[in-house]
Amino acid sequence: MTFHHLLSEKRKAVPTPNNIVSPSGKAYFGTFDKEFPRMDFLSVDKPLGLPNFTNKQRLTLWEAIELNFKDFMLLTAVCDMGGIFGTGLTLFYDKKTGKVSQWQELFASSNAVISNTLLYGDTTYSKGKNHHLKCVNHFEKGVAIVSGDAKDKKAGEISYNVTLERVSLPSIVSIPFGKNMPLYSQKDLFKVSGYVEINGVRYNADEDCTAIIDDHRGYYPYDSHYDWVTTMGRKEINGELQYFGFNLTRNQSINQTDYNENLIWFQGNTTLLTPVRFEHIEYNKWHIRDVHGMVDIIFDIDDRFLMRVPALVININYHITFGKLSGYVCDPDGNKYILDGMYGIGEDKSVRF
Repeated sequence: MTFHHLLSEKRKAVPTPNNIVSPSGKAYFGTFDKEFPRMDFLSVDKPLGLPNFTNKQRLTLWEAIELNFKDFMLLTAVCDMGGIFGTGLTLFYDKKTGKVSQWQELFASSNAVISNTLLYGDTTYSKGKNHHLKCVNHFEKGVAIVSGDAKDKKAGEISYNVTLERVSLPSIVSIPFGKNMPLYSQKDLFKVSGYVEINGVRYNADEDCTAIIDDHRGYYPYDSHYDWVTTMGRKEINGELQYFGFNLTRNQSINQTDYNENLIWFQGNTTLLTPVRFEHIEYNKWHIRDVHGMVDIIFDIDDRFLMRVPALVININYHITFGKLSGYVCDPDGNKYILDGMYGIGEDKSVRF
């Protein structure tokens, strides 16, 4: 069985405009073949139907890095929530124990600086008291340099310094959450050199170490929700060990068929996937699948980071999950890639903001 006929023509990458926003304030939507030279999200015209002077308070920005080493997975990120507050977050998932150590700091938005673009050394960084992250973006060369450190009385100290080199094609999408409400995401698969050190134990990257950078900007509805799962690593394909990963998301796209970010990364190439749904069978078991048999995955969760902020105006229920995958994904030609034994990172996020 093949799946080519199920993939919308609008999911095919087209040449990238100079700016994600037109001079008249209209956002461009679709899948694009390279980075945007400009991303002037504040100039989007009434993305939520509110006056444009509210755009800054409604715009969410973040850049996250996920690393996969033999013994652990690491997620580190900086987020700016509408110019209201910022956060730095680092999570270390020990594959042997199945436990997550966490470092998080909330700070003024001015201490969470998200790069203007992913090009020519534009830099994302956090400058908290106990959390520092710096990501120097040179995506025009397929490279990023990531360093940082964090400390916490319970989790101890962690530091890292890695160089990431892209090994596949990028996933660059602008998804409509409304008539002129863009949610942009770029995700890339990398190989890794460098090290991570936690509580005095240093782990040096080898040829199997992989990473994903997730650059994410846009406008969410006041009540928003999404689910996400990813994996990255090296896998034997056609008798050869190759870099491999996938990205699967279910969000509030107004047209899941034409506008989603589901794909498989192969070494030097990508293929598209159909829309999926997430079923939370149990608290620690998710089922992710489409309706055509292209995706069928079980995610058994070992541990999670949980952030809950219940309030009258702002309400956050945010789970970042780590665990093991089983099942499969298929490419459009029907070739099946078994995932059993690979490790995954997921999110289940509900926000009123």
